[in-house]
Parts: sequence; C-alpha cells; structure tokens
Amino acid sequence: MTMQGMTTRMAVRMAGRDDGEGDDLTGIKVETRPRTKRPPLYKVLILNDDYTPMEFVVHVLERFFGLSHAQAFEIMLTVHKKGLAVVGVFSYEIAETKVAQVMDFAQRHQHPLQCTMERE
Repeated sequence: MTMQGMTTRMAVRMAGRDDGEGDDLTGIKVETRPRTKRPPLYKVLILNDDYTPMEFVVHVLERFFGLSHAQAFEIMLTVHKKGLAVVGVFSYEIAETKVAQVMDFAQRHQHPLQCTMERE
C-alpha cells in the first residue's frame, strides 16, 4: 500500500467510516498550541514645563524608574532641551502604574510635572 493510500485510509477511519478491509490503523492526534502574542509595549514620557525644578525631575526619575543619578540627569536635560523624553518602555499595566505614581507624587509636591504613556 502506498503512503497516500494509508493517509486516505487513516482519514476515512478517523472520520468513523470503515472501508471494510479491517486492518488496525490508528489515527494520530496532533495537538497544535496557539502561539501567544507578546503584549504591546508602552513608552512612558516625561514632558517639559517651565515651573518644575530640574532637581525634582531628577529625583522622580531616580525614585520611580530606578535610574542612577547620572542617567536621571541626562534624561532631565533631554526633557529640558527637547520638550519630552522617553523614560522607559513597559507593559500596559506597569506603564500605567508608573504614570499614576509620577503624577500623584508631582501633585503632592505641588509641581505641574506631566507624565504620559503611548503605545510603542
């Protein structure tokens, strides 16, 4: 019997029909797992304003984003010169939490610092 004939007979048997030849062919169940997609990532951005002290921005970057003083200072300068800077890239939930933490902290210290997120 050819391979094509065996494949056809397996398909017939798996469909619950028998062509009457009576051999003991068994079907093989092939399970395919769906591929999980990676969740979309979101950029967290700090926006420049004319009132928030540079030292406060550096402190926020160190505290909420775990940056070293030198890294935080560089990003603060980028915000100051370009108007905004990406502080990090995170999953939606983490980005949302970081934005909320920064905004709450700035508000409690009476600074108009703005932090936002956008899909990467």
